[in-house]
Amino acid sequence: MGITSGLVLYSVIWFMTFLVVIPIRLETQSDHGAVVPGTHAGAPEKHYLKQKAWITTGVAAVLWAIIAGIILSGVISLNDFDWFDRLPN
Repeated sequence: MGITSGLVLYSVIWFMTFLVVIPIRLETQSDHGAVVPGTHAGAPEKHYLKQKAWITTGVAAVLWAIIAGIILSGVISLNDFDWFDRLPN
């Protein structure tokens, strides 16, 4: 795995993890009972985005290390996904 593919893999893992982490501990305006006129009741009152970004960075780093280790060790290779025998051996 090259540097570019490693960075792309980390970016994909980071954004996927971030989309999972965003709704955790989300406090909406309707939860607080104070809906600002002109906004949706489900709009966030407190979102804790900075904390969630740091948590996401840590979790993504661990997941990236595991996945990169599997790829670099050769446990799973591209030939494992060649179901139609189109790649050269």
